[in-house]
Amino acid sequence: MKKAPLAFAITLGMLGLSACDKTPDSEIASKAPPITEKQAANTASQTAAEKLDFSGFSEQFIDALWTLSPTWALYSGKHVNDGHLEIPNEASRSATLAFVSKQQGLLTQFDRTSLSPSDLIDYELVSNLLGSMKWEVERFKSWQWDPSSYNVSGGFAQLINEEFAPMDERLVSVLARMEHVPAYYQAAQANIETPTLEHTQLAIMQNQGAFSVFSDELLAKAMASSLSDEDKSLFKTRFDTSVAAIKQHIQWLTELEKSLTPETARSFRIGETLYEEKFAFDIQSGMTAKQLYYKALDDKNNVQAEMTKITDKIWSKHMNTPKPVDSNEAIKQLIDTLSSKHVSRDKFVDEVRAQIPELIKFVNDKDLLTLDPNKPLVVRETPEYMRGFAGASISAPGPYEQEANTYYNVTPLDGMSDESAESYLREYNHWILQVLNIHEAIPGHYTQLVYSNQSPSLIKSLFGNGAMVEGWAVYTERMMLEQGYGDFEPEMWLMYYKWNLRVIANTILDYSIQVKGMTEKEAIAFMTQEAFQQQAEAEGKWRRATLSQVQLTSYYAGFREIYDLREALAQSQGETFELKQFHEQFLSYGSAPVKYIKQLMQ
Repeated sequence: MKKAPLAFAITLGMLGLSACDKTPDSEIASKAPPITEKQAANTASQTAAEKLDFSGFSEQFIDALWTLSPTWALYSGKHVNDGHLEIPNEASRSATLAFVSKQQGLLTQFDRTSLSPSDLIDYELVSNLLGSMKWEVERFKSWQWDPSSYNVSGGFAQLINEEFAPMDERLVSVLARMEHVPAYYQAAQANIETPTLEHTQLAIMQNQGAFSVFSDELLAKAMASSLSDEDKSLFKTRFDTSVAAIKQHIQWLTELEKSLTPETARSFRIGETLYEEKFAFDIQSGMTAKQLYYKALDDKNNVQAEMTKITDKIWSKHMNTPKPVDSNEAIKQLIDTLSSKHVSRDKFVDEVRAQIPELIKFVNDKDLLTLDPNKPLVVRETPEYMRGFAGASISAPGPYEQEANTYYNVTPLDGMSDESAESYLREYNHWILQVLNIHEAIPGHYTQLVYSNQSPSLIKSLFGNGAMVEGWAVYTERMMLEQGYGDFEPEMWLMYYKWNLRVIANTILDYSIQVKGMTEKEAIAFMTQEAFQQQAEAEGKWRRATLSQVQLTSYYAGFREIYDLREALAQSQGETFELKQFHEQFLSYGSAPVKYIKQLMQ
């Protein structure tokens, strides 16, 4: 799926480094002092002229990218041409390829051996980004088969909701941007051929959510603004035209959906070759997707063994029936019993909101890392145009708008049937909801992205590695429990292992579905019987796995690398190892791939 900017949507996945154009580990290791990125930049053995050269390249690269894609800049907090809506036509794809060609040519002027470790990582990030952009246009071609990639709502929502300028100024950009909404959807329809049924259905749902952006409230704001009467009239005209264009596109998609059959629709499965290529761009784990898949199978067995031990220990505390001989059945029965302890459906979002201060207090009391109280985190109901993909996510500001709100998007359960809501709440029960909040908020995604925005390198902050981002969030779950969150309660650890097993299962599931042809029935059985997930969660994960590729593996890949790095450093440093120092040094490198952070820290 798109490489949404890091600041836009954590749940959508990120760009990694290119496996096709990578520097050997030893080349980085030979230049890597065990210091922070800022210190490394100050002490690197290169001339000032060389540093300035690469710094100058980085600045022009970012500026050129924002010129190519002002909407990407907008998501990242850089306001260069907010009123411009790119039309996704052949001309825009040609412009993308021309940009890639030019920037790849500029990269060739640099000798990697003369770059500092920090700059070398930036070089690789830029190289990978360019390679991925070209691969997406010429080889993956999701612009042809993924209708859900076309939705104007995000950019408009960013302008309307983020208070980076007075509302009247932002309305001027909205007015200009609306001019091209009809052309945007005309281009989208011209691009789409042999789409998948699943992405077509998602496109219908999410474009219907656009009316939460193009609302009567927006029109009222424009009419009450200081825009001239002429501009207000034009605003109303373009607003009506935009709404009509979205409605027409939804109708077009609806008719398209009716025509799609197993014979005419493209399969959502991308196959082994494309999967490995995408994995190399997105994850950069040092392993192939197949190797990670088999590693996950081994870890699944290890985690199930730990869950068996806890089940044996606390079975009689909670259960009145004999423990089944089959260990997985015993685990499942115990989890089912414990899962009945959960918040009510109408209090779900409120409970998430209430837990954030508790997490902040624990991190501060244990001195696990420094939290900035001046960087706001706002828990909100997921905007309608973003729903249908994940139940919880983080929308974070980019490095240009570090003071802006970070939103913790939590989807309320009011649209679910009673049965589905109960299943969902059992999945996110009393214990697992706490683990979810650690992952998404404190000290997971929210905290990591605050640190990432403070990195001296804009390249690392803007174009970071998704496996590092997701891996950090998964790492913090275990770290918090190791430090005593939950008072070492065996029930909490059992539920944590269930949650961690889901991370491992994500990798197995994604590879099995996209490459090995796992069916929905097989997937649901695997998730409910092997990973102990509730039916609603399993059904939602199946849907997610049909709509994305590779991103589900980022959690496990990044977690394994981070945790292993910490354990290796703790062993080598002995009594001098400090957990807070490890966390803050690790996070100081922005959202760089763990593979390269490891070289710098060792």
